[in-house]
Amino acid sequence: MRFMFVGDSMTIGRAGDYTWRYRMWQHLNRSFGGPYKIVGPRTELHDTVAGAPVSTAYADPDFPERARKHLAGWGEGWMHMAPLIRDTVTTTKADVLLVSLGLIDLGFYTNSSQTALNVRAFIGEARAANPHVRAVLLPVIPNVRAMSDAPFALECERFNELLAKAVADLDSPAAPLLLATPPESYDVHSDTYDGTHPGPSGEHKLAAAFADAMHQAWDVGGPYEPSA
Repeated sequence: MRFMFVGDSMTIGRAGDYTWRYRMWQHLNRSFGGPYKIVGPRTELHDTVAGAPVSTAYADPDFPERARKHLAGWGEGWMHMAPLIRDTVTTTKADVLLVSLGLIDLGFYTNSSQTALNVRAFIGEARAANPHVRAVLLPVIPNVRAMSDAPFALECERFNELLAKAVADLDSPAAPLLLATPPESYDVHSDTYDGTHPGPSGEHKLAAAFADAMHQAWDVGGPYEPSA
C-alpha cells in the first residue's frame, strides 16, 4: 500500500520539526502489519529564513529519506493541489491520500464555497489517475486567528460542513473517502508553536486523527499510540 501526505504548512513542517508525517511513519512501522511505502514528489521541509522548501534538517536526522516523501507546501492549499494531484498520483501510484488542507485557502485565497469546489475537483482529478484511490480528509482545525476574527471562524465552520457533505456525496465502494475526526483536545496554545503550526503534541494528535480513522473504518493499522 502506498501512502501520500498532502497538505499545507502544517504538513510540510519547517526546519527543525519532526512533523506529523514523521509521527505517522512511526505508527505505520509499529502497526501496519505488512509492506507499505510512503510516496510523493517532495522530501524537504520549509526553510523560513530562505522562504523556500529547501531544508533537510528534520528533528530526527535518522528519519529516512524514503519516508520523508510528501506533496505539501508552505502557503499551498486545495486550489494549488487540485491541478497537481492527477499527475502526482499517476507518477507515484499512490493508493491512499492523507489530506490536511483548507486553513490556508480560507485565510488567504478562497471562501468556504470556493474551497469546497476545489475539494471536489481534487477528488475528481485523483480518481482520474487511480479510480480506486482512497483518501482520508481532515477538517480544518481553526487557528488562533479564529479567536479574534469571527467571519473567519464562521468560514472555517461552514467549510467543514461542506467538506463533510463532499465526502458523503463522493464516497464510493470503489474509491472510499473518510472524514477524519479532529482531535477534541487540540489546543492552539499548547499544541502549536505559534497558534497555527503543530508542535510535538500537536503532531501526535494530527497523526492520531488519520491513524484512528483508517483503523476504525478500514482496519488499516492499529489504534494510534504515541511514541517519544
